[in-house]
Amino acid sequence: MSSVQKRLSAKVLKIGGSRVWLNPDKMKDIEKAITKIDIRKLVKKGDIKSLPEKVRIKVPMKNRKRGHGSKKGRKHSIVPSKTKWINTVMPQRRLLSELKTDGLIDGKTYRKMYKLVKGGMFRSRSHLKLYMQQSRILKG
Repeated sequence: MSSVQKRLSAKVLKIGGSRVWLNPDKMKDIEKAITKIDIRKLVKKGDIKSLPEKVRIKVPMKNRKRGHGSKKGRKHSIVPSKTKWINTVMPQRRLLSELKTDGLIDGKTYRKMYKLVKGGMFRSRSHLKLYMQQSRILKG
């Protein structure tokens, strides 16, 4: 068809092939053009034109997904280890205080469990609950 002409006109106009517009009414003249000089003549006539650039919408950086391959920095540069620690320990401490106010554990047990939480023995709230159920501190 006119793939050669499209490629040549893209080189002449210094744009990509998808931005080249060939006049469908003048396809016979375009197919006869086999050199860059012929293409330049058709561009001057207006039979071959360059289409405007496609608008690219810039997505804000915060909406972008950050997989392992695109992360930059060291191990704890994205979420610091202290923040991770706070995010695990504070909910466990809240759970213990709720259990104490509800009367499910006494003050002595609360203090013992609090020290274990502080020592980093439990991974999560559910792990803390499981430990308390298995050691029969908490009924449920």
